[in-house]
Amino acid sequence: MFYRDERLALFIDGSNLYAAAKALQFDIDYKLLRQEFRQRGRLMRAFYYTALLENEEYSPIRPLVDWLQYNGFTMVTKPAKEFTDSQGRRKVKGNMDIELTVDAMEMAAHVDHIVLFSGDGDFRPLVEALQRKGVRVSVVSTIRSQPPMIADDLRRQADNFIELDELKEVIGRPPREPRDHDEARGSAAAR
Repeated sequence: MFYRDERLALFIDGSNLYAAAKALQFDIDYKLLRQEFRQRGRLMRAFYYTALLENEEYSPIRPLVDWLQYNGFTMVTKPAKEFTDSQGRRKVKGNMDIELTVDAMEMAAHVDHIVLFSGDGDFRPLVEALQRKGVRVSVVSTIRSQPPMIADDLRRQADNFIELDELKEVIGRPPREPRDHDEARGSAAAR
């Protein structure tokens, strides 16, 4: 479904892709992801969208955001909004759909194929609009999780659906073995 000479752009809905990979029980190696799609066509841009908690002293996503920024990804971030719901629970909201949509529409004139990493059904009108501009759209998500992480109408609208689980061997980070601290100390003492 990819042509070697076509101009590609990746649009990654960070929180959606993270949730889909977690549901499939693997972590994504973004260096391998970028390499994989560079082999599939002429990769023009790789966008990554995420909201950040600005008031937190340490954000668990900050190291990933920094690494992506230094390694060829165009980062699009905004502060997440914190609020308390009617039951008194702390909630965080950080929807990046508008930013992703605007950027994809602007890039449409410069690419042949857009790969959207999201299963969010809200993107169906975007996919349809991109197709009207002559851009092919592939959607990466999963139907193998319970419940499936892709909206059926988004999957139907896409030119191509790529099952994230089938990319696991190509873009997945190898699982790390838990380290036994006693064993590590013992081997260090033996040296």
